[in-house]
Amino acid sequence: MIKRALPGNNVGSKIITTTRDLNIAEQAGSVYKLQPISPNNSRKLFFRRIFGNDDKDNNEEEERCPNDELAEVSDRILKKCAGVPLAIITMASLLACKARDKMEWYEVCNSVGTGLENNLDVENMRKILSFSYYELPCHLRACLLYLSIYPEDYKIGKDRLIMMWIGEGFIQCEKAGKSLFELGESYFNELINRSMIQPIHGIFGESCRVHDMVLDLIRSLSSEENFVTVLSDMGGTSPSNTIRRLSLQNGQESHVMAQATWSLQHARSVVVFPAAASLVPSLACCRVLRVLNLEGCNLSQADSSLRYLGNLHHLRYLGLCETGISQLPEEIGNLQLLQTLDVRINKISRLPSSVVQLRKLMYLYIHGSTRVPNGIGNLTCLEKLSWLGIDVSTRNIVEELGQLTELRQLSIELDEWNDKLSECLCKLQKMQELVITGYRRYLGRRSIGGLDAWVAPRHLRILSTQGNFWFSTLPVWVNPSLLPDLTYLEVAVRELHQVDLEILGRLPALRNLELEVDNKNLGILAGFVVGAGAFPCLVRCHFLEFAVVLQQGAMPRVRDLTLISFYLREARGIACNDGSLDLGLGNLPSLQYVQVALQCDGTSKEEAEQAKAALTHEAEMHPNHPDHDIGIIDDDDDDDDEYDDDDDE
Repeated sequence: MIKRALPGNNVGSKIITTTRDLNIAEQAGSVYKLQPISPNNSRKLFFRRIFGNDDKDNNEEEERCPNDELAEVSDRILKKCAGVPLAIITMASLLACKARDKMEWYEVCNSVGTGLENNLDVENMRKILSFSYYELPCHLRACLLYLSIYPEDYKIGKDRLIMMWIGEGFIQCEKAGKSLFELGESYFNELINRSMIQPIHGIFGESCRVHDMVLDLIRSLSSEENFVTVLSDMGGTSPSNTIRRLSLQNGQESHVMAQATWSLQHARSVVVFPAAASLVPSLACCRVLRVLNLEGCNLSQADSSLRYLGNLHHLRYLGLCETGISQLPEEIGNLQLLQTLDVRINKISRLPSSVVQLRKLMYLYIHGSTRVPNGIGNLTCLEKLSWLGIDVSTRNIVEELGQLTELRQLSIELDEWNDKLSECLCKLQKMQELVITGYRRYLGRRSIGGLDAWVAPRHLRILSTQGNFWFSTLPVWVNPSLLPDLTYLEVAVRELHQVDLEILGRLPALRNLELEVDNKNLGILAGFVVGAGAFPCLVRCHFLEFAVVLQQGAMPRVRDLTLISFYLREARGIACNDGSLDLGLGNLPSLQYVQVALQCDGTSKEEAEQAKAALTHEAEMHPNHPDHDIGIIDDDDDDDDEYDDDDDE
C-alpha cells in the first residue's frame, strides 16, 4: 500500500521502518542494526542540548564541555547513556533546567538506575521504554523484571540466568521435545531482539547487560509490584512487610540495622553479592526459598551459614561458587527438587555421597579437583556437567558417563587418555558443547588418535580438546553438512592438507577457531592458502605450527588473528610478493589485532628480520591500524611459556 502511494514507480524512493523488535524488521525487509552513536557525537548532542552551542563548524569545541568543572561528571553521565540518543537527550534536558553546579549534576548521575527524580523529560522517556515493556508477553515481563536483582553494569551470564528463571518457575514446557533450558534460551534471545537487554558475545558463551535507563524502569516497576526488593549502595527500594525476592548488593550500616525487621518466610529468591556478604540471612527463616545465590561471598568463617541447607525442600538453584567452603553438608541429598548446584572455585575435595540422590539435577558445576561419588550415572536429568576430573582413582566414572544421555554440555579434565571415553561419548547424542583438557602436570604428553573413533552429534556447537589430545587427521564429520551449528573449534590435528583447511573454511557458523598441526614433524612442508569466501563468520582465528596466506575475500569478519610458530620457509613459498613477505593482512577488512610469532627454522637471521619488518609494515599500513605483535622465535628458545595462552576461562 505504501509503495503504490510513492510517485514514479518508486524510483529514488526508499521506505525505512524503525522498530525495537528484530522479528518485525526481518519481516519488513533487509535489516540494519543501528549502533550506539560514537562518544564524540554523544558529547556533541549532550552539550548542544544543555549549552545551546549551534556552531556546526567548530566540531572540536562542540565535543568539549564549556564548563571545565562539569567535564568529569558529564563523562560519567554519558557513560551511563551508552550512546543511546533517547537517553542522552533525556539526561541533557533534565540538566538544562538545573544550575551549573557540579554537586547537583552528580546527584542526577547517581540517581540513574535507582529511580530518577520526577521530571517531565524523564517521564516521557519512561513512557517510551514502557511501550516496549508492556508489549512483552507476560512470561517475558517476569523474566525481565527479575534482572532488577543485578547491580548497574553487571555482566549477567546467560546460562546461570536461565537456570535461575527455571528455578523461579518462569519457564514452563510448551513444546514437546524442547527442554526447559532451550525454551529459556529463546526467552533470552527474544529480549535481545526486542532491545530490552544488550548482548555480550564471549568465546565460550553469551552474557548480557541491562542499559541503565532500562534498569531504572524495571527497578521502578519491580518496586511497585513488590517483585524484587533491592538494597544497594544507592539505597535501593524500601523492604515491604512481605519480601518476595531479595537482592543484597551492599552492606551499609543502615541495611545491617534494617536486617532485624526483614521477614523472609515468603521469599522465593535471595541473591547476595560479595559487598553484602555480612548480611547473608539465616536459612532457617527461608523455608520456601527456590533460588539461593551467594556467589563470591566469603563463607569460610561462617560455620553456621549452611547449617539449615537441608531444610530448604523447595530449593531449585544453589549458587555457592567461590564462597571459600571446604565441604557440603550430607543433608544436601534432601533437596529433591534441586536443579542447579554450583560449587566451583572452592576447596571441596569430594562431593557428599548423597548428591547422587538429586534425581532432578540438571546443572552441576564443580572444580576439576573435586571428586564425584560413585553413582553419578543416576543423575539422568543432567544437562551440564563441568568440570569432571578423572584420574586413576575415579576411572570407573567414565562408564557412568554413558548413562547421562541428556547431557548437552560436558567439560572433562583427564590425567591421561581413557580408551572407554570415546565409546561413552558416542552415546551422548544431545551433546552441544564438549571440552576435554589434561591436567597441567601432564601437558606435553599427547595422546594421538584417542578421539578418532568418536563421531560428533549433529547439534555440536563447541568442541575443544586443549593441547593434550591429537586427532590423527581431520575427522570426516567436520564438514558443513554434518556440523551446521559449530561456532567454536579448538583442536590439534597431526596431519592437515589444503583440502582440509578448505572444508573448515566452509563451516557456516564458525566464529572461533584454534587449530594446531604437526605437519612439520611429519615432513609435510607446504604452506596453506585461505581463499576467497573461506571462514565467512570467523571472528577469532588462532593457527599454530603452520604458515598461511590470506587471499582477497577470506575471513571478512576476523578481528583477532594469531599465528604462532609461523614457519617462514613455508611462508616464502606461498606468500612472497616481489621478494618480500606478504601475508595478506590488508585483505581482512575487520582486523583489530594481529600477532605473528615467526619460526625461522631453515632461514637466516637476516631473512627473519626482513620478514618481521615486512609484516610489521603490512600491519601498520592496514586501514584499521590494528594492534600488532610481530616477533621471532629463536630455535634455541623454549617458546611455550612466552606464547602460551591464558586458560583461565
